[in-house]
Amino acid sequence: MSMDRRHLLIALASTGALAGCSGGAGLGRSAQTPGFPDIAFADWSDAEPEYLIYPGDELDIQTPTAPELNRAVRVGPDGRISMPLIGQVMAADRSLPELEASLATAYARQLRHPMVEVTLTQAGPLKVWVDGEVRTPGVYDMPGDIEAWQAIIMAGGFLPTGRRSQVALVRRGPGNVRMMRVVDLSGPRTTAVALRRSDILYVPRTTLAELAVFFSQIRDSLPVSFSYSINDSVYTRF
Repeated sequence: MSMDRRHLLIALASTGALAGCSGGAGLGRSAQTPGFPDIAFADWSDAEPEYLIYPGDELDIQTPTAPELNRAVRVGPDGRISMPLIGQVMAADRSLPELEASLATAYARQLRHPMVEVTLTQAGPLKVWVDGEVRTPGVYDMPGDIEAWQAIIMAGGFLPTGRRSQVALVRRGPGNVRMMRVVDLSGPRTTAVALRRSDILYVPRTTLAELAVFFSQIRDSLPVSFSYSINDSVYTRF
């Protein structure tokens, strides 16, 4: 397996694409994911999930009970931020309220009844993953609001072997569940499909049955955990 391919597979694990379980409330095979007995996807929803902090995000952290600790910070490539008194704190893959609670707990060893307020002031680079039968599979920065077609173009376009009518779109949904839908990009009348941060587009060679094999390979080759890939390294949430 090439190093670029390995990094892409690791990155795919970060979005929750790994099928680490085969059950759970709201999960299972839907009409859009037939024939995937070992891969659980939730029903598709266009609802926005809770925002999770990413490396590169800029945060304003206020401690009203100790204003000398207020800081404007950028989440580092390793997903951490540095705060006075408590040092390095993992911020990535956490919601803003989760980070507030984590900081308050850490400061409780130093302060009495600490209060922490975290505000996102600037989001870091928005990335999407494109793999399968495209000319240059990889991770791409979103220049703004883009559609599935534009992401395919960014990846060099379809290979002649790509199944354009059955492109898989995998997305993190509300409650951090994995969702998958089929996108038809086979013609000029294709319906515009807006992408979101950390979406995965996979172009199979034949049919969507190939997608099941693809995810099974990822699951078999990597530990089943919620992790993300930054600068070619893996960091597991804790």
